[in-house]
Amino acid sequence: MAQDLPPQGGYEPVQYKRNLPARGFRPGYYLLGMFAIMGYGWYKYIKGVRELNELGREKMWSRIHLIPLLQAENDRDQVRRYWADQDREQELLGKKTRIYHSDRFVRPTYGITPTNISK
Repeated sequence: MAQDLPPQGGYEPVQYKRNLPARGFRPGYYLLGMFAIMGYGWYKYIKGVRELNELGREKMWSRIHLIPLLQAENDRDQVRRYWADQDREQELLGKKTRIYHSDRFVRPTYGITPTNISK
C-alpha cells in the first residue's frame, strides 16, 4: 500500500489566530491623553494652592493692621470700666481710694463670675 503524502507544494497554512480588527487607539495615545489630563489637573491644583496661600497672607495682614484698632477699643473699654469702678467706690465708700498706695496705673483683671450662684 502506498503512503499518503502531502500534495506538491505543501498544505496551505493553518489559520490558528483570529483575524479581528484592532479596536480603539494605540496604547501610546491613551498614555499621552492620560498625561495631558493629569498635567492639567496638577496645573489647576498648584494654581489653587497659590491662591489659597495668597488669601491666607491677605487675611494675616488684615489682622495685623486691625490689631491697633482692636487694642484701642479694648483700652477705651477698660478706661470706661475703670471710671465706672471709681464712681462706684466713691458712692459706696465715700472717699477716693488708691490701689497699693500708689498713683501708678495697674491694669485691672476681670474674672468671669456667674450671675446666679446656687447654694
